[in-house]
Amino acid sequence: MSILMEKPYKRKVLFILGELSERDFDWMIATGYKKEVPVGTVLIQEGIPNEALYIVLKGTLSVCMAGLGNREISQVGCGEVLGEMSFVDNRPPSATVRASEDSVVLAIPRQPLMEKLQKDVLFALRFYRAISKFLSTRLRGVVNWFNDDKDLYLSSEVGAQQTEAPTFDEMAIAAARFEQLLKRLQ
Repeated sequence: MSILMEKPYKRKVLFILGELSERDFDWMIATGYKKEVPVGTVLIQEGIPNEALYIVLKGTLSVCMAGLGNREISQVGCGEVLGEMSFVDNRPPSATVRASEDSVVLAIPRQPLMEKLQKDVLFALRFYRAISKFLSTRLRGVVNWFNDDKDLYLSSEVGAQQTEAPTFDEMAIAAARFEQLLKRLQ
C-alpha cells in the first residue's frame, strides 16, 4: 500500500520530506542512523531530554503521559515523526514513547541537526516550515477533537482555513522519498 493511502497520522513525515530538497534529504539519511526498538523498549522518556529526532520506519509505538496515570493517549506508526516538539522548544519530552511491537526508526542526532540548521539557512527555512506545518495540523486536530459540534467546526470559516497543505505533487515526491528512505535503510 502506498504511504499516500495510509491513515493521515502516518503521513507526518511527508510534511518534512515534501519541503526538503533532494540534497537536504540525502544529508538526513547520511547523518541519521537506523535504530531498532524492540517491543517494550522506551524510545523517548517523559522529562528526559532527547538526543535525536526520530522518523518511524516500521512498527507501532505507544505514547503515554504520567499526568494521565501513564495511560496510552496515542499510537504512532510508520511515517510518524517523534521528538519534534522537544527539538523545537528545547524542553524535555511531555510524553513517554514505548515500542508496542518491534519497531525501527531513523534517528537524526540532535547536535549535527542543530549545526546543519545554523550553517545552512535554506535548510533551516525548509525544515522549520515543515515542522510548523505539521504541528499546526496536529493542533487543529486536537482543537477539532475537543469541539462538541464537529460538523459546525468543519464547515465554519475557521475550519475551512486549513494550514497550507502540500500539493499532490509535493506529497507524491515526499512519498517517493519515504519509500526510498525505507529501501536504503533495509
